[in-house]
Amino acid sequence: MTADRPALIRALLLEALAPCEVEVRDDSHRHAGHVGARDGGGHFSVRIVAEQFDGLAPLARHRKVYAALDELMNGPIHALAINALTPDEAA
Repeated sequence: MTADRPALIRALLLEALAPCEVEVRDDSHRHAGHVGARDGGGHFSVRIVAEQFDGLAPLARHRKVYAALDELMNGPIHALAINALTPDEAA
């Protein structure tokens, strides 16, 4: 399941937010021995560019990402770093 997590995260974000760009990086190896890592949860970084973020504050953007990944947040994902941008910000 670990190898499939980035692909699953990407698929859920594509479905929920229709981003024009999404990158998912598994950073779990950098957190070996951390409590969440020991319990099987992974550490991930996401860079997502979506029109849905236009006019939203960073916290609201993060909430949209968390909502899209809700089913994974209490298990497969222990920690998530989010860089959520609009297309204009990413240009």
